[in-house]
Formats: sequence, structure tokens, C-alpha cells
Amino acid sequence: MEIKFGTSGWRGIISDEFTFENVEIVTQAICDYIRDSQRSAVSSPATKASAGRPRSQVIVGYDTRFFSEKFAEITAAVIAANGLQALLTNRDTPTPTIAFELLRRKAAGGINFTASHNPAQYNGIKFSPAWGGPALPETTRTIEENCQKYLAQPNLVKKMPFAEALKKRQVMMIDPRPQYLKRLRKIVDLPAIRKARLKIGVDALYGTGREYLDELLKEAGVKMHLLHNWRDVLFGGRPPEPSYENIPELVHIVKKEKCHLGLGIDGDADRFGIIDEKGNYIQPGHVIALLLDHLQKTRKWHGVVARSVMTTNFIDAIAHKHGVTVRETPVGFKYIGDILVKEGLIIGGEESGGLTIHGHVPEKDGILACLLVAEMVAYQKKPLSLILAGLYKEVGVFLFERVNFRVTTERMAELKQTLKENPPERIAGVKVREVVTIDGFKFILEGGSWVGLRLSGTEPVVRYYVEAQRQDTVRKLLQAGKQLITGKK
Repeated sequence: MEIKFGTSGWRGIISDEFTFENVEIVTQAICDYIRDSQRSAVSSPATKASAGRPRSQVIVGYDTRFFSEKFAEITAAVIAANGLQALLTNRDTPTPTIAFELLRRKAAGGINFTASHNPAQYNGIKFSPAWGGPALPETTRTIEENCQKYLAQPNLVKKMPFAEALKKRQVMMIDPRPQYLKRLRKIVDLPAIRKARLKIGVDALYGTGREYLDELLKEAGVKMHLLHNWRDVLFGGRPPEPSYENIPELVHIVKKEKCHLGLGIDGDADRFGIIDEKGNYIQPGHVIALLLDHLQKTRKWHGVVARSVMTTNFIDAIAHKHGVTVRETPVGFKYIGDILVKEGLIIGGEESGGLTIHGHVPEKDGILACLLVAEMVAYQKKPLSLILAGLYKEVGVFLFERVNFRVTTERMAELKQTLKENPPERIAGVKVREVVTIDGFKFILEGGSWVGLRLSGTEPVVRYYVEAQRQDTVRKLLQAGKQLITGKK
């Protein structure tokens, strides 16, 4: 088999490709990467003079999936056998919390066991190097090459019994929760939320965000209706993703209890889902645009805005309103995190429901996103639907849809060839003005609408994105996309 890292780490079905042996192999490959990169840095003339003692600690965390804690123990033991110290979280922990702890402790890296929003049969490994964001492609390629060596010779993996590693203090148990919550208290205006006396529905989706998001909202005096705040390795039978179809109970409770907001977070708490006071789902890209406007009004930070290529241009319109530059990236939060570290960021995010802000971790943080939305509603003293409507009046309406089409592998290959060699000149009768190929195919149409196609590299699925200013245009573009992708009317 091959071990391949995708957009956000390596993922596989538990007990199929995601096994104890393969986890040990990936961990050993990561340890090799850490050691090799440290040696390269020390031997480099540019860094030799300023290089101090090599970082020797690796943060290890896990989510609420089946056997995640056991996988984490196995990884910690391999790290210990490689002469590094594993700092193992004492309970399931959000991805942004692990990123924060990595940076706070100046560790060599972080390994997190999670398949994020994927269904319950999956687990995965996210690796973050010392800079704190998801590993970039050049890093994961090196780790993949290392994995192939150990897949051929698994006996080369260094091992140590977990009990022995604990005894030798090569594995230490840590609780990163207090410091992370302390950080969020500095970022978010909890007193303003308290003053607004908000009523909020919260869906923890059986994940790591329980006792994080609800804890801070409780401190802020919010009257909460809390759902699914316990561990369930099957996530109630749905993928732990806070998309509209996965949070019907949250929508119901917001309407029934007349809440100001509904807030949802995914399995590892790096993605968010927002419901307004009417029970309407707010597209993640629109949430990013709303928060950009809120942050510029309340913080007046300097920097750029970053969004992935298939994310709404509503963000661009708000950025233009405030005189801010927008950076368009490939899909994957690692690229946004990289911009935060290298350029300085006001806010960065992507249409799948992840964001971060100035001065925070270069990683998605769904807990922070939810708290900032609550803060925004508290500041504005008006319902979320009216805040959004007000921005539409200022910069125009942006209607966004995403649909997944499952096709045959033969059709996938045919479509890929067609898009490369003979891309459409018109879609739904509208002329294609520009083609963007940063990641997939994005067709900018005359009049400002656009459609995007991304072909999955792991399954026969085509993701189709549409944005327009009118609902009838959205419908036409969706129909045209179905015909283009499936070959059927």
C-alpha cells in the first residue's frame, strides 16, 4: 500500500488501512522528518549562528473517535523510542488547542489523531511542524517518502513500551485546556456578550469542543441550550460536520426556544456552523465576510485577507470596502496559515468552515469563530439576519452553493481531460471571461458570477461550486454544471 497525505493529513478507514502498524510507520516517518529538518537547520550557514538547542518535544493529541486515545499512546511510544519527548494530552483535545500548545511550548511539532468532519469509520493523522500550521506539501512529500521505506521494512520502526516511556518521562501527560481558554478570553470580548444577555443553541456534535465553547459561553452569562456534549464514537450516526443537513436538532432548538443564534463545531472543533435567529444556515464564507467587517470596525488591524479559491467573493467585496488586499490560495488551510505567518493576516478562511485571525494560531479554529459571531451580534445589538442584510445593501448580494456529484471513474478521467484540453467557453449561455487553475477549475463569467469544479483525488466525486447575484442564475448554473459533469441533461 501507499500512505498519502491529503488536504489535511493522512486519513483511512479504521482497521483497514488505518492500523496500529501503519500508525507506527507514519510516526517513525514524522520523527525522521523532525530530526532531518533540525540537522539541516543546524548545518545551514544562515541559521547556524542563531540556532539554539534543537526542539525535542512533540505534542500528541486525539479526538473522540474509536480507539483514538490508543493510537495516540502508540504514537507517543514511538516518539519516545526516537529520543524525543511526547507531550500527550490527558483527554480528547481540539485541533486549534493542540496548535496553540505547540507554539506556546515551542515544540518540534504536533501529531493529532482525527479525521475531522469525516464519517465515524475514518481516523487520521494531522501533522503540524514547529511553525504551528498544517504541514505544507513539501513537508508531507518527505514524510510520504519516509513511509515507503518503513512499509517495505517495518522492523526498522523504533519502539518502546508505553509504560516504560511514561516511567522514563519520555512521555508526559499535559492539560492544554486552561492556557488555550485563557488565550481566547484575551481575544474575545466576553463582557460584551454577557451584557447582551444572549440565548444561544450550541451543538458540540459529540466532539472535542465540549467544555471549551460551552465553558466560555457559560462564563459570558449566555443562556445555553447545549446539544450532544458527550462522547459518541459514531457521532449519532451522521458525519461530525456542522453543515445544515447534519445539525437538524440545532436548527429546531433555535426556532423552538427563540434563540439569538445557533453555534455548531465539528468533531475536532476546527470547523464551525452558524444558524441565524430564524433557523437559516449561514454559509461559512459569508460568516468570514461578516467577521472581517466586524473586526475592521472594532480592531482596525493591518494585514491581508486570505481565502481559498472556491470561497465566496463576498469576502473580496468587504475587503475592498475597507481597503484591504485579498490573497487567493489553493484549497487547504495550510496555505492560509502560511500567509498568516509570513505576511500577517486580518482574517483567513475557506468555504468548508474554517477560519483564523490576526495574532492567533495558523490553524482553523471553530471555537474562536463561534465566539466571534456571538461577540458581533452582541456589539451590533441586532439579529444576525439583519446584519447580513445590511452588508448586502452596502456591497451587493452573493448567493453561494456547493454540490457534490458522484460519477464513474471513467467519467472522472474523461471530464479531467475535457477541462484541460477543451474547457467550456460558455456556461448556461454566459461567456467565460477567465479561467483560474490555482486548484481545480474556476470559470469567471461575464457579469461577475462564477462556477468552480474540483475533482477528488481519492474518490470519484466532483465538487461543484456556484456563486451569483440572483437565485434564478444560481439555478441555471447548477443545472449547467450537472450536465457538464455527468454528461446528462
